[in-house]
Amino acid sequence: MPDIKEIATGLRFPEGPIALPDGAVLLVEIERGTLTRIEPDGRATVVATPGGGPNGAAIGPDGACYITNNGGFDWVRGPDGIRPHAQAKDYIGGRIERVDLATGKVDVLYTKGPNHKLNGPNDLVFDAHGGFYFTDLGKVRDRDWDRGCVYYARADGSRIVEVAYPLITPNGCALSPDGKVLYVAETQTGRVWAYDIVAPGEVSKRAWPSPSGGRLLAGVGGYNLFDSMAVDAAGNVCVATLFNPGITVISPSGNHRHIAIPGDPYVTNICFGGPGLATAFITLSMTGRLVSMPWDGGGCPLNDLNT
Repeated sequence: MPDIKEIATGLRFPEGPIALPDGAVLLVEIERGTLTRIEPDGRATVVATPGGGPNGAAIGPDGACYITNNGGFDWVRGPDGIRPHAQAKDYIGGRIERVDLATGKVDVLYTKGPNHKLNGPNDLVFDAHGGFYFTDLGKVRDRDWDRGCVYYARADGSRIVEVAYPLITPNGCALSPDGKVLYVAETQTGRVWAYDIVAPGEVSKRAWPSPSGGRLLAGVGGYNLFDSMAVDAAGNVCVATLFNPGITVISPSGNHRHIAIPGDPYVTNICFGGPGLATAFITLSMTGRLVSMPWDGGGCPLNDLNT
């Protein structure tokens, strides 16, 4: 069993952790609608209140925090915690937001792509060129759900392009250590796709039967639903895994192993921080906790945060 340390409790469906150089962790609380700072001793402070459903977060080239906002969920509450159910009744659409960390001011950068409105933006990752890739998982309703998409956008709000479509509930996204491969996890299929990047916002596409031009990195089978992800220093794709709770570690060649994290079926995200980026910070969302564990070899440095 991994050596798991509990850092914070009482959070309202935490996701999108960012391990800051000063030792704190920024994360979103999706049900609460906030961007929240967690101190090393577990104290929580609200930095901003975007509302809706802030889902993913990343530090951009200007030092601001960028958020993928899914527009909000309805929630199921029970003795074991909370979980998202479907599109919120007051849902008006998804969006990409910029948060000034000094003031808490929230600005909306994008509400639509070149071909469609944003339905349920989920996760994002910055490249070395001032832009970011992000997934739009879509929204789920009682009788149907949206087809998903991957976009690339500039941090200054000047450009957004469609990178890959269609996907089935695209969720986590991350870049290889050399920045040449984009990884995307699909929740409902339990698959990770890889896209070779040829220019910022442009990937080479594989022909049919690849549904969106990606090459299949891994599909692990069983009841493993993939959520968000990070890449470690060895280039492994580390995917937070639902219902078989833990982290699925997938090598660049597609081999995989599972690190079990019991106690919460919604293990939703992972990031790396601390000295040598040798600590993994993990969100356990249904029970509202942030935990950490040592990570052999450390994590891959993130553009604009660790480089």
